[in-house]
Amino acid sequence: MKGEGKMVFKSKLKWVGLVGLVLSAFSLCTHFLLARYTDDEGISQYQSAITIFSWRPMFENADLSTLKPLYRRLWGPVRRLESLHPHANPRGNYAVPVSQTNGYIFVRIRGDFHEIRNSISDVVVISRLLNATLVIPEIQSATSSKGISSQFKSFAYLYNEDQFMAALANDVNIVKTLPKNLKGARRKKEIPTFNVPHSASPFFYLHHVLPVLNRHSVVELVVSEGGCLQAMLPPHLEDYQRLRCRVAFHALRFRQEVQELATKILNRLRATHRPFIAYDLGITRDVLAYYGCAELFQDVHTELIQHRRAWMLKRGIVKGNLTVNSEDQRRNGSCPLMPEEVGILLRAYGYSWDTVIYVSAREVFGGQKKLIPFHAMFENVVDRTSLTSPWELNKIYGHEPNLVDKYPKPPPSAKEEIKFEAWKTSGPRPRPLPPPPARPKSYNIEGWWGWVAESDNEPETTVMELRTNAHKLLWEAIDYTICVEADVFIPGFDRDGKGHPNFASLVMGHRLYQSAASKTFRLDRKKVVEHMEEIRDHLYEANRTWITSVRRHLRKSIIDRLAEESTKSKSLSFLSFPVPECSCLRPEIEALNYSSSPSTPSQFLAGLGGMHPCPSWMNNNTISSPNDKETDEDLDDDVTTSQLLFRSSSDNHEGDGEEINTKEDTQMEDQEELEGGES
Repeated sequence: MKGEGKMVFKSKLKWVGLVGLVLSAFSLCTHFLLARYTDDEGISQYQSAITIFSWRPMFENADLSTLKPLYRRLWGPVRRLESLHPHANPRGNYAVPVSQTNGYIFVRIRGDFHEIRNSISDVVVISRLLNATLVIPEIQSATSSKGISSQFKSFAYLYNEDQFMAALANDVNIVKTLPKNLKGARRKKEIPTFNVPHSASPFFYLHHVLPVLNRHSVVELVVSEGGCLQAMLPPHLEDYQRLRCRVAFHALRFRQEVQELATKILNRLRATHRPFIAYDLGITRDVLAYYGCAELFQDVHTELIQHRRAWMLKRGIVKGNLTVNSEDQRRNGSCPLMPEEVGILLRAYGYSWDTVIYVSAREVFGGQKKLIPFHAMFENVVDRTSLTSPWELNKIYGHEPNLVDKYPKPPPSAKEEIKFEAWKTSGPRPRPLPPPPARPKSYNIEGWWGWVAESDNEPETTVMELRTNAHKLLWEAIDYTICVEADVFIPGFDRDGKGHPNFASLVMGHRLYQSAASKTFRLDRKKVVEHMEEIRDHLYEANRTWITSVRRHLRKSIIDRLAEESTKSKSLSFLSFPVPECSCLRPEIEALNYSSSPSTPSQFLAGLGGMHPCPSWMNNNTISSPNDKETDEDLDDDVTTSQLLFRSSSDNHEGDGEEINTKEDTQMEDQEELEGGES
């Protein structure tokens, strides 16, 4: 009986174990099914709440009143530019494109993000100028040969093709591909090709390209300099300038996955219920080489910059000597501002240690160590990596082929036969041993810069590096969206490695078009360096006079530098300054501004010339009353000198983080609040 009882008991245990295993398997299956089919948005929200943020925002005071004069000075709109509004619609007689065109224009575009954006706007204008059908441009940095996902085809890797075609339906005929017969001719290299010069004139296209287009029904344009049409067009082509604006600011939308991630990052920044600054570094190897700023860095970075400058000199990209006095270049304002200098400017202007700052950068040449002083001055410094998880970034890349060998092959060993032959031919003893066989280059190089110590020639770009360059386009697309929407934007540099307007210039142009009153600092780097030289021996301690001078410069840069940019940047890139062609003036705001302060907007707008009044349907919005405006009092007043202490993030975050511990500092802060911040 006892034996039978034990058998029954063991049998029951087996059944219990079996049921447990079945339930476990069912639970796992359910979990995987939920993970597979749950809505992506729900997953991303779950992930964002748990794993995303390496950023833990720290704020001194949760109450940030928008009614205070100090808030208006730091974050408020530029009242003197509130009268400018975006208006890029055609004016006058503007015919829709006809179905019968002169032929097809196929375009291959090379370059970085800002060059691609400029070039696309130009080729659309050229297509309308020549009455041609535009084939959606091919972005060379985003082709399948660069190791990116095969689910995207060049242009679609970065932008939304359907939106692009729909937005320009009334301007240009656009198709996705060439007809089959022309596609075959292109594969056989039978269609005429033009390597278009930078900033070519309309005359070039009308008298050189158009006749060839009429004969062959197709031409191929290769654009590699970041723009294939001159920035300034004759007055009778003003509607073509507005077409540029419609392309850049309306038709060019990023593809859905990229746009959604950029919106998520923007929402995460806004979730703090605080305004934020976007800061574009502009510190790239090409820029430093082009302007001769190598000596601002040390060791291997200087060597890398000098190597690139030698490469530029050899190809005629830059003129001059290989060795340039970098300190003189810096004093002339020809070198990017370092993050430490920008941080000191922002702190001197009044932004506290807990200000949220988004750092935009295609690359940070010199490494993250260049940002250490900046992080010490501001606690809440973030970028796209600290506001997203790795899987969110990987999602926008799509499924990419594996280019990394998980099991790298060991260095090849010398063959025994070679050793024996060497011994036979080495002569009488003592026999000198032959040199060891050369190892593959990958085993000799320590780090991405290792080739500098071994060769005068930079190694060829690998497929992995080409893929990373394609990824950088997506990173810049995200940064571009954040910078355009930021409450305040400040650039570290506004030129690229060819002397043309760069990413930051496009951002400033977009902000001027979309929301001219948004605060955008356009720094005069030469004057900034002069300010920095005044306190070179005590960078983190400044007297009242110096602070007042810096604040005046920053406030003036918002308005006064616009007139200079309208001649310098605009002549190189129309999209960096699309005013007045793509803007209009609200009449009632203009009247209020002129009556309250005759010199405020009138001089600037008169200097631009050709300002069009806004249509009547745009004049229904509420406008600022003159009573809301703060007087632009001079910042000079006779107050005893004081010290400005920049506390690091490791300090005790108590107090206002700006001027502390002295009676004079308190007086200065009170005076700033009384002055407000009318720009």
